[in-house]
Amino acid sequence: MPYNEEIDRRIRQIVSKWKNTETKKMFGGTCHLLNGNMVCGVYNDYLILRLGEQAGAKAMETAYTRPFDITGKPMKGWIMVAQEGFKTERDLEEWLNQAKKFVETLQPK
Repeated sequence: MPYNEEIDRRIRQIVSKWKNTETKKMFGGTCHLLNGNMVCGVYNDYLILRLGEQAGAKAMETAYTRPFDITGKPMKGWIMVAQEGFKTERDLEEWLNQAKKFVETLQPK
């Protein structure tokens, strides 16, 4: 299944305003990096986010979220959000800013 290019377009509108970002094809979709670290992306029709283990566990209490698991082994600190969970640009920006906040704590690559 190809990745949802509309979700990626929406993400790009937000992350393009951040410094030190780049986009790469990964997981059969796209991923956006900040300072060389993956921060978010698109897998099929899901927004994927790197939130860290604590924030990721808390986010799992939110509707429309699930663990980021495409191999049978969930990636710790990552979640997937269905489109219903980020219908508005404000919702999407809030999710992306949570991921950005975590990734900014990591050493640049």
